[in-house]
Amino acid sequence: MGTQFQNAFSDNALKQLIILVLLAGAAKAKAGEAANDQLVALVTAVFSAPFILFAMLGGWLADRNSKQRMMVYVKAAEMGIMAFAGVALWLESLPLLLGAIFLMGCHSAIFAPSKYGILPEILPHDKLSWGNGILELLTFLGVILGVVAAGVFSDAFLKEGREWVAGPILMAIAFVGWLLSRQVTPVPAADPTCPVRINPVTDLWRQLRIMKQDRDLWRACWGNTGFYFISALVMMNMVVFCKSVLNLTDTQNSMMNVWLAVGIGIGSVVAGYASRGRIEYRLVPLGALGLALSTVPMGMEGVTADTFRICMATLGFSAGLFIVPVVSVIQHRPSPESKGAVQGSVSSLSFLGIMAAAGVQWIAREAFQISSAQVFWVCGASALICGAYAAISRGRFIEIE
Repeated sequence: MGTQFQNAFSDNALKQLIILVLLAGAAKAKAGEAANDQLVALVTAVFSAPFILFAMLGGWLADRNSKQRMMVYVKAAEMGIMAFAGVALWLESLPLLLGAIFLMGCHSAIFAPSKYGILPEILPHDKLSWGNGILELLTFLGVILGVVAAGVFSDAFLKEGREWVAGPILMAIAFVGWLLSRQVTPVPAADPTCPVRINPVTDLWRQLRIMKQDRDLWRACWGNTGFYFISALVMMNMVVFCKSVLNLTDTQNSMMNVWLAVGIGIGSVVAGYASRGRIEYRLVPLGALGLALSTVPMGMEGVTADTFRICMATLGFSAGLFIVPVVSVIQHRPSPESKGAVQGSVSSLSFLGIMAAAGVQWIAREAFQISSAQVFWVCGASALICGAYAAISRGRFIEIE
């Protein structure tokens, strides 16, 4: 749990800081809101690309080796990546900054199958939903606090031209993550002789055909993809909206995410405890409805910062209800020797959803001239579609055997 919290925190602190650095450069060049949208979408796409390219490799490594050992190796690599990021921030080089984002995406793509795949190996089955509730709480707290930290770094260092200071700080935090990963319960390799799976297209296609034979797993996989699409679209759009419409500072912009974090934390824990030793699937359409309703005031003209904060909290609560049962199904249904492969496939599809969100953000703003406020309604409509899909495919709950 601690290792995953650190990973989510560092990922998003670096990504958001680089976005803020690039937006500051665009402001100096007097670029418009459209240019800001493009920069945010570019960074998101560069970070997401490794999940599409290397998630299947991460799944193969997670099945072939001890998942705990893979976590240790990946955390060691993160320290070097953060050192590289510090140099990129010091030189203020766009190619190097994007390179740092890409490397961090590679790190997380390899890490994801091990972090999610190990949970059902170290928890009793009747605690899986509870464990996922806590894991999602800490994951999204890490995401939000990482975004908040980026805003603090920006306000503290950017104006003085010392943004590179964030590099050593994030490197030290990565060292803490490495220490935590060494204390994770050791587990044996699930399938030491599994064949190589590194082709991002053919191996993903083969794994999807296998997953389609399990209706619950198949539906959960696509529900998870839709969730990440919605989450990415909300987060990308919020950066632009809070800056250009609500006129918030970088720190105030980032602090807006605290309300989202509080909501997600409460929603995830409630979902975990409501499951009572099983996977309570009725929470999925309920969470989707809450997501949709939360976006209605966000898209209205004249929305105030206080109203927006309340909407962010309810959005987060609904997100927690939605994602905990979905993730639990994805962890529970695969056989022990294929959990890494399934998690790799799910990661690939999740970040295809994020890439799609980057594309939708750009198309909505450029081609259809949709305002940043109205993009939130697109998020709400997408949530309704995901909820309807889940509601017609599954009844009350899934027993954990």
